[in-house]
Amino acid sequence: MKKQWTNQEVAELLRAVAAAYEVRNASKFKVIAYDRAATSVEHLTTEIKDLWDEGKINEIPGVGPSIAQHLDELFAKGQSSHFREVMKGLPPAMFELIKISGIGPKTAFKLCQSLKIWRKKGALERIKKAAEEGKIRRLPGFGEESERKIKEAVTQAKLKKKEKPRMLLPYAAELAKKIIAYLKSSPWVEDAQPLGSLRRQCATIGDIDIAVKTKKPKKVVAFFLKFPQIKQVLNQGEKKASVVLRNETQVDLRTQDAQTWGSMLQYFTGSKHHNIALREWAQKRGLSLSEYGIKKVKTGKVIRTKTEEEFYRYLGLPWIPPELREDQGEIEAAQKNKLPKLVSIKDIKGDLHLHSDFDVEPSHDLGKDDMETMVKKAAQLGYQYLGFTEHNPSISQHTSQQIISILSRKKELVEKINRTCAKKLNIKVLNGLEVDILPDGRLALPEKAFALLDYVIASVHTSFHQPKEKMTQRILTALDFPKVRFLGHPTGRKLEMREGYEVDWEKVFAKVLKNGQFLEVNAFPDRLDLPDFLVKEAIQHGVKLVVNTDAHQVEHMELMPYGVAVARRGWARKKDIVNTLPWRKFAKVFKIHYN
Repeated sequence: MKKQWTNQEVAELLRAVAAAYEVRNASKFKVIAYDRAATSVEHLTTEIKDLWDEGKINEIPGVGPSIAQHLDELFAKGQSSHFREVMKGLPPAMFELIKISGIGPKTAFKLCQSLKIWRKKGALERIKKAAEEGKIRRLPGFGEESERKIKEAVTQAKLKKKEKPRMLLPYAAELAKKIIAYLKSSPWVEDAQPLGSLRRQCATIGDIDIAVKTKKPKKVVAFFLKFPQIKQVLNQGEKKASVVLRNETQVDLRTQDAQTWGSMLQYFTGSKHHNIALREWAQKRGLSLSEYGIKKVKTGKVIRTKTEEEFYRYLGLPWIPPELREDQGEIEAAQKNKLPKLVSIKDIKGDLHLHSDFDVEPSHDLGKDDMETMVKKAAQLGYQYLGFTEHNPSISQHTSQQIISILSRKKELVEKINRTCAKKLNIKVLNGLEVDILPDGRLALPEKAFALLDYVIASVHTSFHQPKEKMTQRILTALDFPKVRFLGHPTGRKLEMREGYEVDWEKVFAKVLKNGQFLEVNAFPDRLDLPDFLVKEAIQHGVKLVVNTDAHQVEHMELMPYGVAVARRGWARKKDIVNTLPWRKFAKVFKIHYN
């Protein structure tokens, strides 16, 4: 029987091929191509096998004809002879080690060779044991510090393996949309909504819970169980069912009639702590709460609520947005009628963190699409401005003059775009750059290059394990460089992969305020960074934020709602987000001098 490949497995396989090419010193373009394809597959909201069945595998961004051909063989035969040949002779353990944060392909290969670790099974245990015995520090190119970091990274990876995998918010949301669209195609479904952490727009999601309003629960359950992507039915009843999809996601369905729909939504949306606090509020008024309504304890009478607004109103409270239902002061604010009017996606006027395909020969990954294509997408999204911020040219592979020459060409292109398509679409295009913050706090850019840019995003991309004091000083130093307008993906976290670095945020907030700068809320799926709790702290300190997509292809520009969701969870209002300003006001606040 052929292996049924999941998106995650295909992405891991493509990354393994990229790693093999890197170890064999193949063309960097091959390595980049496979890495890009892996990222695209990982970010799909549809199963890649389904796309292959429909003959649409060539439509996946980043999957070119050659890779598509090899994937075609993979799905047709269960394996690819090309992939097998590329990885032939390399230690299988190496492909396990590259999943560890901070261990690249060549490091993994060197460790496997030097420590004679070949088999994939038990590779993590053997590397950890070697670190504990002090064997890694004795290898050429390693030392005590690198040994310590490897040991910590392996420990974290082993802990992650024991946890049930969680989905990143954008992928869970897109999957839920497809299920809900399917459910709404049924004549018996009056409405369908996500519940729980997904409705609260949490950064990661476990199971997907969906509520359906209906008069015919049995028919709805039967219809749900015909959803094409179901792999296994865990249980089913007259009013609910639980299934596992082919991508191993569990989906739980609940049905409710229209008269108690509001109670159902409220009961299964709030966090555990929010619901406990709300029950305590109700108990003081002689009431008890359930998914079926609000019961008067003395008489036993149940008040049914068709909407959540009715539910909260009966408790003497205004409706509390789902994103705030975390018991973080929202009930107290509601009592005083001081809930914030949260920022919405309609408020966003521009995106200041985009990577085009203009080849600045960067230190990191390049974008996929050209500037004109992305400008046209910005017009569709109703934006008034956007900024192209490719990664800085690699300082290890270029002289200062070469970097200035590259950035001069980019400046000329942006000026041309502004004179042509952007002008026709009434959009202002800014010439920015995302620049690495080096370990000592300097920016990876020659001094004369700053004059060629409208603004700079300062971001940490390396040396994540510096002590708190050193990392804090590193960031503070970087923020004092000219043209730096905001700190990119400020904590450096990668969801489900690595924790953020340690920083004294009080000092960062103070520096940003002093310099008239901003902190980013990065909408990219595995970042969603600044995290919601730091968004709230930043706002309390008076810091303004900028919500961006960090798009590396035109489709990524549609990720903005997820950045807005993080901002909303942090109690952000329109006035807290700088890119909600119309162009002229934005240009003044952002210190951009344009006509």
